[in-house]
Amino acid sequence: MAWNIEESNKVYNVKEWGAGYFHINSKGHISVTPTKDPDKAIDLHTVIEEVHSRGIEIPVLIRFQDILRSRVKELNESFRAAISEYNYQGNYYGVFPIKVNQLREAVEEILDAGIPYGYGIECGSKPELYVALALIEDKERLIIANGYKDAAYIRMALLGKQLRKNVILVVEKLTELRQILQISQELNIEPAIGIRAKLSTKGTGKWEASSGDQSKFGLSTPELIEAIEILKENNLPHVFKLLHFHIGSQVPDIRTIKAAVKEAARIYVSIHKMGVPIQYIDVGGGMGVDYDGSRTTFRSSMNYTMQEYANDVVYTILEVCNSEDVPHPNIVSESGRAIVAHHSVLILEIFGNIEKNQNYKKVDFTPDDPDIIQEMLDIRHQLHKKNTNYLEAYHDAIQRREEAHSLFSLGYLTLSEKAKVENLFWEIIFVIREYTKNMTLVPEELAELEPRLAEQYLCNFSIFQSLLDHWAIGHLFPIVPIHRLNEEPVKRATLVDITCDSDGKIGKFIDLKDMKDRLELHQLNGQPYYLGIFLLGAYQDIMGDMHNLFGRVNEVHVFMDDEEPENYYVEEIIPGSNIGQVLSLVQYNENEIIKLIKKALDQRIKEGVIKPSEGVKLLDMYELGLKEYTYLQFKPNGKR
Repeated sequence: MAWNIEESNKVYNVKEWGAGYFHINSKGHISVTPTKDPDKAIDLHTVIEEVHSRGIEIPVLIRFQDILRSRVKELNESFRAAISEYNYQGNYYGVFPIKVNQLREAVEEILDAGIPYGYGIECGSKPELYVALALIEDKERLIIANGYKDAAYIRMALLGKQLRKNVILVVEKLTELRQILQISQELNIEPAIGIRAKLSTKGTGKWEASSGDQSKFGLSTPELIEAIEILKENNLPHVFKLLHFHIGSQVPDIRTIKAAVKEAARIYVSIHKMGVPIQYIDVGGGMGVDYDGSRTTFRSSMNYTMQEYANDVVYTILEVCNSEDVPHPNIVSESGRAIVAHHSVLILEIFGNIEKNQNYKKVDFTPDDPDIIQEMLDIRHQLHKKNTNYLEAYHDAIQRREEAHSLFSLGYLTLSEKAKVENLFWEIIFVIREYTKNMTLVPEELAELEPRLAEQYLCNFSIFQSLLDHWAIGHLFPIVPIHRLNEEPVKRATLVDITCDSDGKIGKFIDLKDMKDRLELHQLNGQPYYLGIFLLGAYQDIMGDMHNLFGRVNEVHVFMDDEEPENYYVEEIIPGSNIGQVLSLVQYNENEIIKLIKKALDQRIKEGVIKPSEGVKLLDMYELGLKEYTYLQFKPNGKR
């Protein structure tokens, strides 16, 4: 059967993780529908062609800003629908936790989309608080001030109160409460206080250790009671506005969320009955993103939808409050990953591949070759006989290879003879690999040959800059060719980046049932070959480091416009880091290093090694090079 896009959908699972935003079109290209309207699709390959025509080099990060707006709307409408369905008497006030993505262009788009919903900001540090105070203009939107606090943090939050901003200072430890009360008395500004409760319910998934009794944030039950007593002693129980909890990021199982919300609702009811008129329950973050499309409790997935999440939060709080005849509180959530993950896509260019030794057939063998080579030839010959024990042959080949290495180290084998052994070894391994494909029960050692023999495709990017969570915690992201998806991918390969670090590789990929250690890719044909790494909007944009001084990649902001020929326009291009910029970040002054190069050139001119005119050209080349993109640069036709 001829390959088609449905086959590609099965291989790459685009329909499932794409969440209605990403598809494979009839051309075999990835298309994007920022509003989930199939009539307003944007061909990702077309965007790349335009990017190239504007002289923008790959790698490039493409932001679909309309997806941000779509996610904000979907979250708020989901809570509105749940509140209406269950006749809930409180309101929903969402806040965006800007630690997930502090980039101004993303935050401003989210806040603009959130205007009809009173969508606010959660911050966890002094710099984030400064951003929140500047960007939140009205007194209706919440500013939730989380994180450990010093006096300067508290004063700035109270300044926000003077500016008529709706700032709630969340207490993370008991000493903070005393400090907040002291400073507020000094400034004569009444605070609005939230208290984070340390729940017994633990999260699930990769970040489960950040919840439960071992959480580094929050008050235990005895501390919570003491906090209420302190407020009452100061005649300030009314400033306790919000009860907060957080059970971790990317929670895959909805049952965990429901259990935590139920426990928090019980705490709210108890506090309310103690005469403290709390107005809000903040259920924190944790709503997941289905990175692999499996709809399971696997850590890169989730077994619920956004609407189910909203329904369960609203109904669980309602049920507990009704059972105790306590007023329904307003609900706050801090969903960040679910808002921003889908909107950004990193486009990479594959510029080459690395194969295991495939040149063994070109080697000539003679009867005069040393015994170790003759023994390897015999192992190769035995492979094609019936009833061959392939595991034994594998062990024998490894042993002879090790012996050859020892003989070479002792001077008994020449380099050419060692090369013959190496070529024979890899030939034997590849033949064993082929035979084991038809075996019913494959020994574990032989089963491991397949990933070991996989090709490596060279990608023009840095994992440490653009995909830090994959390197640091093994987080999985969808990776798909953005074109040629109407062709069968005949290669199985891992991906390596251009850093000088052996950890700069991707060897785990999403699969519908579990994980796979190789990705299906197409044969390189001399033309540009592009991969997209999707769902990168959460954390990856902001957490990348400066390993090898590659810096930020080029960035393009795309907006949907159905009046344009291709249904979009490029609203903004943000150049990535150039060489001079990244050097300045590690304290290399551009003018000073140019002077050092000029000094070296002047010395060579005096020595007569180079001509003055050549020295001028070399200095110009060095200065111009400081303005160049840090990543490898290829021409649109795929050539350097």
